[in-house]
Amino acid sequence: MSELRKTEKIQTGIPEFDLILRGGLPFERLHLLEGAPGTGKTTIALQFLLKGREDGKRGLYVSLSETETELRASAASHGWSLDNIGIFELVPLEAQLDRQQSVLYPSEVELGETMRLITDRIEADNPDLVVIDSLSELRLLAHDQLRYRRQILALKQFLQGRRCTTLVLDDLTSQSGAKELHSLMHSVISLEQIERTYGAARRRLRIAKMRGTEYQSGWHDFAITPGNVLIFPSLIAEEHKTDFEPATVSSGLAGLDELMGGGLTRGTTTMLVGPSGAGKSSLALQYVMAAVNRGDHAAYFSFDETFETLKLRSAALGIDIEDAVRQGQMGWERANPSRLSPGEFVWQVRRQVEDQKARVVVIDSLNSYLSTMPEEKALTLQMHELLTYLNNQGVVTILILAQQGIIADVQNPVDLSFMSDAVVLLRFFEAGGEVRKAISVVKKRTGVHELAIREFRLFPDGMQVGPKLLDFHGVLTGVPTYGGSPDPLLRDRDETG
Repeated sequence: MSELRKTEKIQTGIPEFDLILRGGLPFERLHLLEGAPGTGKTTIALQFLLKGREDGKRGLYVSLSETETELRASAASHGWSLDNIGIFELVPLEAQLDRQQSVLYPSEVELGETMRLITDRIEADNPDLVVIDSLSELRLLAHDQLRYRRQILALKQFLQGRRCTTLVLDDLTSQSGAKELHSLMHSVISLEQIERTYGAARRRLRIAKMRGTEYQSGWHDFAITPGNVLIFPSLIAEEHKTDFEPATVSSGLAGLDELMGGGLTRGTTTMLVGPSGAGKSSLALQYVMAAVNRGDHAAYFSFDETFETLKLRSAALGIDIEDAVRQGQMGWERANPSRLSPGEFVWQVRRQVEDQKARVVVIDSLNSYLSTMPEEKALTLQMHELLTYLNNQGVVTILILAQQGIIADVQNPVDLSFMSDAVVLLRFFEAGGEVRKAISVVKKRTGVHELAIREFRLFPDGMQVGPKLLDFHGVLTGVPTYGGSPDPLLRDRDETG
């Protein structure tokens, strides 16, 4: 067995955090949890001690920055009780020390005395788990950086001889010396809070260092809710491969299946592209309800509209999504771009696929997803990783992309070839004094498809894909020319494919 696998781990009380840590924090080590005030250090530390109490371990919280009353109030806000967890509140030492020192600086006396009080309390309680909050307070007591470093090294050596796992917090309020401690720590976990121009702040963490054990590198989004710290591990698509049959999935609409060369293929991504109002969401719902009718679970993630508006619109087409959601056959998630982090969105998709066994996933729309955070390049790469994961799971993924403009010069905001295996284009065109809709397949990697352009119409009892527009030229420009027999468009429902 390798040395990495021999390392005993302590669970943190946050399952997804333990997943990133490949089992938990290494036993009998000194771990640094650093981040600016408000990033969630205390909350994570409390969950660490609460999990230890649950597992029968003795815990001690050494507080140099908060009173015991404040700490208990913070825990109570999450519905937690700190009973049977030791709390050591260090009062200001200037009230205890004789300030008439002639040999030593007062700061040197305070630091040494503070460290002695901490070690004495640890010896008295003999805890399995210790939290020290925070190093920034100790740093302020030190007269110089060298003395501070020596004291931390002495504390590390003291703790290592006691079979004790320690989590020390640092709020980085003093940048001088903050990074120098990294070399003394067995692991360093960094927390970060990013303020958006509008909407909720984005929290994320990363394992900056961890000696002698495996971990998942990179940044991971997380959120703090009452009673929980929810961490969303960054997705590595290659770790989630499954065997599946690349079968063809029908839409339940004969003309559409004919246009698609039989249907969509499992393990592929199809992008529905077109201007607003062209019928992209309605087309996606057709595939969702076809999956539900086959007995498969489908998931719909909407950034753009509420469930009520989608329900009304689908009802106008004779599609009852409310009943499918109520019976658990369809998962509905309203994604609020101003509140949702990219990592949390990916985690929601994974839960639908892994827990609910979703076989069809719709994301409506890609434009809104890309607007959730300003670093668009990173979001595009993250979406590509998500799509690779869905393909590896054998899911039929449908992305909706709204184009800018209505007719003629319509621009695509993303590179379609980068994200899709198939591209279905919907366009408006003018004919006979009316605005019509056209549908065509411009790309399909997994097989042949029709090269034709067909008319696409929505009716109160469903949608229809009409015959090929053989007598029109320039349909995709928005203003076609006609050179055939009169009235070749979709008029009679019996003429549909």
